[in-house]
Amino acid sequence: MITKNILTLLNNKNLSTNRVVQAWIIGGMLILGVLVCNHQSAITQENVCNILVLCSKNSISNENVCKVTLIPENASDEVQGHADWIVNSKDNQDMPFVILDKKRAKIFVFQKDGKNLGSAPALLGIAIGDNYVPGTGQKQLSEIPFKDRTTPAGRFIARLGKNSHGEEVLWVDYDMAIAIHGVVTGNPKDHRLERLQSQNPKDHRISFGCINVPTNFYSSVISPLFTRRQGVVYVLPETA
Repeated sequence: MITKNILTLLNNKNLSTNRVVQAWIIGGMLILGVLVCNHQSAITQENVCNILVLCSKNSISNENVCKVTLIPENASDEVQGHADWIVNSKDNQDMPFVILDKKRAKIFVFQKDGKNLGSAPALLGIAIGDNYVPGTGQKQLSEIPFKDRTTPAGRFIARLGKNSHGEEVLWVDYDMAIAIHGVVTGNPKDHRLERLQSQNPKDHRISFGCINVPTNFYSSVISPLFTRRQGVVYVLPETA
């Protein structure tokens, strides 16, 4: 339908030369968007769109204003808006960044320039809430009450490291003991692999607070991106 409308516009002989040029540009961008989005990630089997950042001068402030026009089509307007803000404000400070949408249990990974590297489902803390309960990170997992097993919201400087088992994780906050890592399958009763496949975000609430993602997604996207450099993890609130 989009392509048909563009062709109709181009065939209108009453258009000025400038309007025709604009129509070709818009049409090319839209067609590019379809081509970029119309494939599936081999890891998540979801449709993937790379970010296309368009920048122009603001006529009042004379500053560059950028719009993130393409992100994975499973992203919410909230994720889109936050990605735009990060690119415009340079809040990531030239570092790779991650956006976690807790409401929809989805994670999105970006290069430092705003190019999207993919998205994946995520498992989160079993308790609803955006605040960290002080002292939780220093407790044994079995000692943490269900009500305190939250994935805190906020902006975090993240870096790779090792957990208590010597396994690599991306530490969102070391003192809080909150990390991003491949899905944990040690307890079959948790059904974590099945939960990752569920379309219901409520099924994704199972962890003690850490963020579980598909193992292949962690090893092929997150780990290489943060090797030898830190980045920013934005955890969007779910109760605001």
